[in-house]
Amino acid sequence: MSTRREFVEETASGVAGIAFVGCNLAAASAAQAQTRRREVVVNGRRVKTVDVHAHCAVPEAMALMGRKVEPQTLLMTRPADRIQAMDEQGIDVEALSINPYWYKADRDVARELIRVQNEKLAEACAANPERFVAFASVALQHPELAAEQLEDGVKKYGLRGAGIGGSVNGEDLSDPKFHPFWAKAEQLGVLIFIHPQGEGAASDLRSRLKGSGGLDNAIGNPLETTIALSHLIFEGTLDHFPGLKICAAHGGGYLPSYADRSDAICVTFPNRCTTPLKKKPTEYLRQLYFDSLVFTPEALRHLVAQTGSGQIVMGTDYPYPWTKTSVDHILGTPGLSDAERVAMLGGTAAKLLGIKG
Repeated sequence: MSTRREFVEETASGVAGIAFVGCNLAAASAAQAQTRRREVVVNGRRVKTVDVHAHCAVPEAMALMGRKVEPQTLLMTRPADRIQAMDEQGIDVEALSINPYWYKADRDVARELIRVQNEKLAEACAANPERFVAFASVALQHPELAAEQLEDGVKKYGLRGAGIGGSVNGEDLSDPKFHPFWAKAEQLGVLIFIHPQGEGAASDLRSRLKGSGGLDNAIGNPLETTIALSHLIFEGTLDHFPGLKICAAHGGGYLPSYADRSDAICVTFPNRCTTPLKKKPTEYLRQLYFDSLVFTPEALRHLVAQTGSGQIVMGTDYPYPWTKTSVDHILGTPGLSDAERVAMLGGTAAKLLGIKG
């Protein structure tokens, strides 16, 4: 195994402590000089666009668990490259998050790892404050510690919420053990971004998802999010913490596409809905947020119909190359008003993340 120093040098050459985004203001200026920044306009009005679904990594933190940045995900290693890509696509601000890989770490390792990660995220954002904000990382396997880390991330480091996985070592986010974290998130009023993990539903169904098509990703990731949100609804977590602000990646997985079945189960088989709810399951979709990464105008139109346009924020999954046209996706979807497009492009996310106009 490489030493910690060798690891950082190997994976983060030219990057100041964070991969996919760095802290070099000169490089950022150079990127802006090389590429004309696309300014998004709706009905003559300049719109600030916000991408809520953008990944990065902190090699120094990963080294604490003997992990390395996967080469295929290290698509942009210089801040100039990342800002250039944002400028080309018309993205003004990225909200950075890190997919949890530390949920099996013991308390001491988890405490140090999260400290390093949140410090580096804060440094990256401070270096380019007009272009980046970030979600704090938290060690959700230790719920009380996670609550402390969330508060520190927000109050000490200026981070805008937290990024978490869709499950924690096989345990669902609705489990009462996680209530201390949800209580703190509600108290702080910050956004919690839920992103699926390979260790979730895809891992449970590994034998069924093998073969062509990358089904662990294509099907497994949306399924993980669908299960997470469904448990938060049916187990009463959203009733217990009605002030929660939760955003689900990839358009909320499959839940918005077939949400009416969630209502029907409680009518058809009422004995299976064992936790009394304050409203119909589909009504909870109107208090959750969803990113726009659903690929077609019809899919986005349906998401709007199910959740309301005020619950949708733009997401790209950068640097994974799912899309380079997130802005045009929203601009080109029929049936939206100018106000709805402005909100989805960045207005709603700016309010949730405390981004000034």
